[in-house]
Amino acid sequence: MNLYELKMALKTVGDQLKDTENQIVVKAGDPFTPIEDVQALKAKKIELQERFNVLKDQHDQEEEQVRASLERSRTHLDGVEDPKAKVTAAKAELIRATIRSRDVSPDVKAALGDRNSTGGEKILPSTMTKELLHEPFVKNPLRNTSTYTNVTNLEIPKITFTLDDDDFIADTETAKEIKAEGDVVSFGRNKFKVFVPLSETILAATDTNLVQTVDQGLESGLAAKEKKVAFAKTPKAGEESMSFYGAGIKEVTGTDKYKAIKNAIADLHEDYRENAKIIMRYADYSEIIETLANGNATLYNAQPEQVLGKPVVFCDSAVDPVVGDFRFSHFNYDPQMIYDRDKDVKTGVELFVLTAWFDHKIKLKSAFRVTKVVPEV
Repeated sequence: MNLYELKMALKTVGDQLKDTENQIVVKAGDPFTPIEDVQALKAKKIELQERFNVLKDQHDQEEEQVRASLERSRTHLDGVEDPKAKVTAAKAELIRATIRSRDVSPDVKAALGDRNSTGGEKILPSTMTKELLHEPFVKNPLRNTSTYTNVTNLEIPKITFTLDDDDFIADTETAKEIKAEGDVVSFGRNKFKVFVPLSETILAATDTNLVQTVDQGLESGLAAKEKKVAFAKTPKAGEESMSFYGAGIKEVTGTDKYKAIKNAIADLHEDYRENAKIIMRYADYSEIIETLANGNATLYNAQPEQVLGKPVVFCDSAVDPVVGDFRFSHFNYDPQMIYDRDKDVKTGVELFVLTAWFDHKIKLKSAFRVTKVVPEV
């Protein structure tokens, strides 16, 4: 019998038992009722009570099993109404389930916008992917200057328009580059992993603290990897085209960094010079200010754009200042980021692991210049 049938049987026997008890009281109080009738009712009561006890024991067991099953099926999101709080709770549950090798419930995946219909693969939900790419904790200066997309097997044209009445490009360097390399940029998939260590105290902490810890770790890892490949002086094999210093960008020299930057700006074609920015180390800029000021404190209060003629973005990874139109610096991530777990065997600390694929393409090398200092001889 299922729980519903047990409840109905229990009610039926219970009603009979109560009716029998009432009959015993009524007949026992009637002097004209034979005592044998009362004794028969008492025997019937004993039988009904035994039946009732057997059914109740079975009912209670079934009810406990159903209650336990419902409790197991309850998700971390039950009772959470606020949309932001629900996303935070879902992310925390996904992280804990991953670390503890539990299945992630459909409710959690739905709250995070999971694109995976099979439920088999550990594809990072779209909500988390979007936040990792567009809400960084550790700042990568290129995120405010370069182009970022999230498209599988992306291919885009190098130039955004052509004219129907001519077949030339004003900048001869650009024309030569397109002729030599083609007018389409195809993005590849370069795999890397980010590891976020999680102690037991963090796993047991509030949802907000756990999610902040993981988010900040993953965002930091992505931003650090982007900077590392974009400004690698000696890129790894196969990653040369991802670095401003390894992609074959034209170098412009000067007797010091100030003159090299000025020469690089002047060397850009006007199509790129209009939107050009300078990415350089703050230490190099401070050195330029100190040299130009020559004891004049006024220059220290000037904006970098007033000093160098173009907006300046500071990045300690830019050993040699890079000048150019950074709209032609393009990062593309594959939408399918995979999450998993690992363990640091040396410390015993659990690791939340993100596997991602991305590419950085300098769509037009002619839109950039790398500056070099060549002292006078």
